[in-house]
Amino acid sequence: MRKIVSAILLVAFAAQAQDVHPVTKREIAHVMGVGGADWLTRSEREREEAPDRALDAIGIRKGSTAADIGAGVGYFSWRLAERVGPTGRVYANDIQPGMLSLLRENMAARNITNVVPLLGSEDDPKLPRGSVDVALLVDVYHEFSKPREMLNHIRESLTPDGRLVLLEYRKEDPTVPIRPEHKMSVAGVRAEIEPEGYKFEKVIETLPRQHILIFRRSL
Repeated sequence: MRKIVSAILLVAFAAQAQDVHPVTKREIAHVMGVGGADWLTRSEREREEAPDRALDAIGIRKGSTAADIGAGVGYFSWRLAERVGPTGRVYANDIQPGMLSLLRENMAARNITNVVPLLGSEDDPKLPRGSVDVALLVDVYHEFSKPREMLNHIRESLTPDGRLVLLEYRKEDPTVPIRPEHKMSVAGVRAEIEPEGYKFEKVIETLPRQHILIFRRSL
């Protein structure tokens, strides 16, 4: 019996260890399930996150290819689709089929035809290699259970001049009303992403609650 209990404790400890980033020891947040989809389109989000102002600051070219990684119901996907225009494309990635079903409904309701839903996995967004001009992660990187593997595959999907862009709630600001594991600091993001083949370009601090962090591939 004692051996069985010890084995269970070891398994539990191993599972907990997987929930901590190997470099920064940051606690990895749980992924929001489909049951929380309404929160993604809450009326307050426009005021709290200023999505159009964020995309203005990032700069999305007409005719370009964007990836909305962790797209959920498509809150940013349909905005990206309008900006890249009919000659551009948006890959809307999520690991939950239920989220992608809602995303498809939202795209159809808006008559948007240049968004391609992609069902990814925890370690691979399944994006085409060398095809993405902007990979956008909005409030999602901190939920990656396998961040290093995801970053590797995202890097492979970028064009030579492609950008990785993260929006993350400011950990440095205690007034931002978000759970600690759903917030990240600039220093923390850089410590995790730069070793994975990315070069930090800049941080933009024009949003009410979030950092905009921009990287380019360095390998």
